[in-house]
Amino acid sequence: MLTPDILFDSYRDITPAFLQSQGVTLLLTDLDYTLAPKAVRRPDEGLRQWIIGLKDAGITVMIVSNNRSGVRVTEFCGDLGIGYQGHAGKPSPKGLRAAMERTGADPAHTAMLGDKLLTDMLAAHRAGVRAWMVEPLGGPVGIWNRVLHLLQRPFKRACPYKYQKNPEENTK
Repeated sequence: MLTPDILFDSYRDITPAFLQSQGVTLLLTDLDYTLAPKAVRRPDEGLRQWIIGLKDAGITVMIVSNNRSGVRVTEFCGDLGIGYQGHAGKPSPKGLRAAMERTGADPAHTAMLGDKLLTDMLAAHRAGVRAWMVEPLGGPVGIWNRVLHLLQRPFKRACPYKYQKNPEENTK
């Protein structure tokens, strides 16, 4: 339940063509450390272009966040022109299910992207969607996050598929 289905270095490695090859029409994603370091208030141009590329390919992107203060997430999503499911309660699947209901997507065509096993990956597996993990942007901040990321290492190693930019290097 904790092991990701695919491990990526960055969200940038996930292309519209890859999503289409996987049959994914809804990409749910965490915000903090997945799309931007927690201290970053606004999306950068690279993230904006990535979202535009996904939208142009017909992929819906929605942030699913446990963030207690919705102000940053609301502003961030507003800047990107994407939806937001707040107070998700991850690892509960309720936030992911609510996001799928809002968009009309089903689990078979949905993936969850995140940087933490105990929230993002567990919620994805419990909701019956693909569980995709990225390395944390900006690195883990604070002692607790450093410990969490150290504890995640064995599960990352057990991941059945590690995505590499060069397709010949991809491992299953």
